[in-house]
Amino acid sequence: MNALTHYYLGCPVFASPGWRGTLYRTKAPRDQWLNQYSQAFNTVEGNSSFYGLPTHDTVSRWCDQTVDGFRFALKFPRDISHDRRLVGAERETDAFLDVLSVLQQRDRLGLSFLQLPPDFCGRELANLANYLKALPQSFPFAVEVRNVDFFDRGAIECEFDGVLQELKIEKVIFDSRCLYSAPPTDEYERESQARKPKTPIRYSAFGSNPMLRLIGRNDVESVRPWIRQWAPIVAAWIYAGKTPYTFAHTPNDEHAPAMAKIFHEELSRQAGMVPPLPTWLGVAEQQVADSQKQLF
Repeated sequence: MNALTHYYLGCPVFASPGWRGTLYRTKAPRDQWLNQYSQAFNTVEGNSSFYGLPTHDTVSRWCDQTVDGFRFALKFPRDISHDRRLVGAERETDAFLDVLSVLQQRDRLGLSFLQLPPDFCGRELANLANYLKALPQSFPFAVEVRNVDFFDRGAIECEFDGVLQELKIEKVIFDSRCLYSAPPTDEYERESQARKPKTPIRYSAFGSNPMLRLIGRNDVESVRPWIRQWAPIVAAWIYAGKTPYTFAHTPNDEHAPAMAKIFHEELSRQAGMVPPLPTWLGVAEQQVADSQKQLF
């Protein structure tokens, strides 16, 4: 079982060749990466489901490869959110829920999130409300909005929040302030700044699983000021009996685990109940090799 308790911490992907020698053992084949990732973190964003649903066999294999307590936070397919814009998407939704049911049966179901396109505005709020009310309450969900209408501190935001509170659906907190705090230093950051939204921050927790997506930079040390802001908020959620989800994003995924590690270390200082992260398998492997060299 993963040593993380009290909250879920992860990255936007579980497969990155750059994690060999740190998160993964140096010579670990690709089919072992997910298992070794799950021994370090206890959740992962399933962004691939946005582009196409995995088969039942694939999902079952994911479940087999992960340790007890691990959770997959899958993104709703773009067919639902972007192409059909939540209208007439019953068939696509049923197919997605069918995948979630496999994860639920295997005790691997995390907080699935519906990411809406930037032009999905207040005029479509009724469609959003109707869609959310039709979802089964037996699954945990979150919604990420990217249009300014939903941050108007007026009628639209109030109605939107009311729907989420009624259904106990979380509002995804998307914090990209750090990403935009300085000009890009490489192509990864340049591309990320071109794609990521700059939505206002709302410290929302409408259910038992608040969700934070924290967008950093490739120099993970530069993210510390934002991590120090968020750690006490996440700690307060934990002390209130909630189980938050926190995802560390960097423009180059290679740096995401290091950013997540910094977040966890800061949270540990804020919340004494949070134990240290387990030693990453690649790091432990190197430590053993170093100790053996010292014997000769």
